[in-house]
Amino acid sequence: MTVPRISIILPIRNAATTLPACLRSLARQRFTDYEVLAIDDGSDDESPAIVAAAAAGDARIVPIKAGRIGLTAALNLGLALARAPIIARMDADDVMHPDRLALQYQALMAQPQLALIASRVVAFPAREVRAGLREYLRWQNRVLTPEQVAAEIYVESPFAHPSVMFRCDAVQRLGGYTNEPWPEDYELWLRMHAAGLQMAKLPRNLLAWRERPDRATRTDPRYARAAFDELRACFLANDPRLHSGRALVYWGAGRVTRRRARRLIERGFPPAAWIDIDPAKIGQTIWGAPVHAPKWLDRQPRPFVLVYVTNHGARDLIDGWLAEMGYQPGRDYLSVG
Repeated sequence: MTVPRISIILPIRNAATTLPACLRSLARQRFTDYEVLAIDDGSDDESPAIVAAAAAGDARIVPIKAGRIGLTAALNLGLALARAPIIARMDADDVMHPDRLALQYQALMAQPQLALIASRVVAFPAREVRAGLREYLRWQNRVLTPEQVAAEIYVESPFAHPSVMFRCDAVQRLGGYTNEPWPEDYELWLRMHAAGLQMAKLPRNLLAWRERPDRATRTDPRYARAAFDELRACFLANDPRLHSGRALVYWGAGRVTRRRARRLIERGFPPAAWIDIDPAKIGQTIWGAPVHAPKWLDRQPRPFVLVYVTNHGARDLIDGWLAEMGYQPGRDYLSVG
C-alpha cells in the first residue's frame, strides 16, 4: 500500500449535523495524496454511518471506532496510526479551503526549518460570532512569522487547532498531546516553542472555523481562564528570557492583574517594579516593589517587561509606547494573556 504524504487526524464526537460539509471540503482538496483518520470518539448519533458511507466511496477515509476515549486520547491515537510524515488537523464542524492542504504542504517542504505551519482562519456563521472572538482572530491572524509566534506565544494560542499542519516526528519526539488538565493544543505549541521548534502561519484564510455555544472551549474546565493562567506561568518560569539576569518589571498593577501575575511571582520571579497608567497607583509600593508610570522604562540598562494587560486595544497602545522607547517584542518584553 502506498504511503500517503499527509495524514489528516479528524476526531469525531456527535457531529452528524456538520460532518457532511467537513467531508465535502476534504474531497474538494486540490492536493489529493492524503489519508483521513476519522476517529469516532463514542458518538451516539449518525456520525459513524456518515463516515462509513463516505469511506465506501473514498478509500482514503479510514473509519476508526475508538469508543469514548476523549479528545486528547483520540489525537494521540491518530498520531500513532498515521502513516504519513506530515499531519494535518481537522475538526468535524469546520470546513477547509480547497487549497489548504496544497499550500501548507508546499510551505513545509520549502522551509525545512519549520516544524508547524498554520493558516489564518475566518469564523462562521456570522450570527454566532461575538466581539471577543472577532478580536481574538484579529490578533491571531496577524501573528504570522516564527519571530512573531515566539514574541506572542504567551498571549493566547496563536493557532486555531484545526488549521495546523506539522511534522509528525517532531510532535512524537515531544510525547504527543498532553493528558494534563490544560488546553491540549496550546500546551503543545508552548512545548514546541520551549524545544526551539519554529512555527509559522500562512497569510491566507484556509479554514472556516465554526463558532457554536457548546464549543468545548466554552464548556470544558481544561479551557477555563485559571487553566490558561497556570499553563502560561509554568512555561514562562522556564523561558530563558526570564533567566537572563535583567530586572523583571510587570506592566499592570491592578488587583486582577496582580492575581494572575502572582502565579509566576510565586515561582521565584518577583518584580523589580510595576508599571501602570493609573495616577492613583503610581508612587505606591506593591508586594515590595514600586509602581511607576510608563516613562520610567526609558532607561538603561533596560529591564525585561512582562505586559499583563489583557485588553487587545490597550496592548496595541503599549506596544507603541515600548517601541518608541526602543523595546523590541520577544527580546525586551513579552505580552502575557
